[in-house]
Amino acid sequence: MRFDRLNNWTGWAVWALATLVYFLTVEPTASFWDCGEFIASAYKLEVGHPPGAPFFMLLARFLMIPMGPDTAALAANMLSVLSSSFTILFLFWSITHLAKRLSGEQDPQGGTLVAVLGSGVVGALAYTFSDSFWFSAVEGEVYALSSLFTALVFWAILKWENVADRPDSTKWIILIAYLMGLSIGVHLLNLLAIPAIAMVYYFRNYDFSWKGLAITGAVSIALLGFVQEALIKGAVQLAGSFELFFVNDLGMGFNAGALVYLALLVALIVGLLMVSRQKGWWAVNTLTLGMAMVLLGYSSFATIMIRSAANPPMDENDPQNLFALLSYLSREQYGDRPLATGQFWDSPTNLDKPYLDGKP
Repeated sequence: MRFDRLNNWTGWAVWALATLVYFLTVEPTASFWDCGEFIASAYKLEVGHPPGAPFFMLLARFLMIPMGPDTAALAANMLSVLSSSFTILFLFWSITHLAKRLSGEQDPQGGTLVAVLGSGVVGALAYTFSDSFWFSAVEGEVYALSSLFTALVFWAILKWENVADRPDSTKWIILIAYLMGLSIGVHLLNLLAIPAIAMVYYFRNYDFSWKGLAITGAVSIALLGFVQEALIKGAVQLAGSFELFFVNDLGMGFNAGALVYLALLVALIVGLLMVSRQKGWWAVNTLTLGMAMVLLGYSSFATIMIRSAANPPMDENDPQNLFALLSYLSREQYGDRPLATGQFWDSPTNLDKPYLDGKP
């Protein structure tokens, strides 16, 4: 029997076990803390706390529709059940991929086969029954779906690593970019997979050196910061600047600047794709297509503005325009807590200069 077939069957068996365990232990209703808010925001497509989770909200709503209003909380919890069990599936396949690479055999047999599959089973089941993951797997929170995206993008880069020498291997990179964009609409935790993905890319394409490792680490951290600051916030901030100019300076109607910005962005992406294809600039073509996929996935945040404009009962920060959305995405209501300076855990109260937050 070929390794690939046995690997697939064993992975699905582990998935079935994880699904059964989580299904039998799922919360029948809302849990403490943010779960009730996420369930309510998903049921009526309302606006929850910053920076929002629109993609989670939409997926949970799709599950709630066939299950009915009486089981809305259970439907949101079942989204976590399925997300977590599929996380275990992709974790198993990632472990066996790495174990097979360590074995040095293309089609492991005998003891090597048992060791490779056994490592996947042990690793996947250890995570299945770990305390924190099990808790998140049975309640209506965003962490289970975020874990699925993390497992999925890492599995995808390993699939790319298998076929990196083929002309069509870039499709896996584009898929990863799209999944990253979608994951922003769930939780920013998934962005932490970027350094791991960069390391796989480095070790697949270059010979190891400490200098190369350091450069790859620095570039991956810079890319993480770019997505976090320049893309997530910068795209909205630039759109807001267009809106301000077209409405205040040119006297045009509301949303005119946003529409012009969107049209220019689409034209820029299409133009770069066409020129890079004609000139044979494949790196530019791949980078442009990847950024387009990230933005396409990130567009789920339009749901936040659309629903806020409808004034639902829960409408935190009222982000129905670009400027309020930027404040919402920046999580300004939480204030700032410097990590390296400022107060320490048992700082005495300063009576001469009382603390003022000054933010909503």
